[in-house]
Amino acid sequence: MLQPITVRTVKSYQQDDQSDCVNVVQIEDEISATFELLKVLHQYNSLNAWTLLIAPDNVPSKALLDSCSIDTSKLLVIRQKHLVNLEYVLSSALHNGNFAAVITWTDIINNQQLSQLSLNLSHTRTKMYCFSKKSAHSEISLTQ
Repeated sequence: MLQPITVRTVKSYQQDDQSDCVNVVQIEDEISATFELLKVLHQYNSLNAWTLLIAPDNVPSKALLDSCSIDTSKLLVIRQKHLVNLEYVLSSALHNGNFAAVITWTDIINNQQLSQLSLNLSHTRTKMYCFSKKSAHSEISLTQ
């Protein structure tokens, strides 16, 4: 017998057909952050490139990623507490060609740093995602 379930709608990331902007993913709590993170990871998991996750301590466990068919051998996770030079790591990951996507949070990186990074995103195929609990805007456009 089928059991009824409750479906919760969360704000999804925008389609990233523009490479010259930072995709800001609006989240409400850790549960919605996990769902949205899994969507982004699943999207880039099939590509022959790394995904860099610069994360706070509330990232999904390896067991959860494995159960969602996320290949963790293509995922590089760096915890915020292990970073010495965040801007260098982000810039290197965005421009060295080995990463399909770079994912971070707004409590790790601020809007000024995001705007600075977006200046050079037109020169790379790497996508940038930033998870945010703020609802001010959905993307930070390329400044010209």
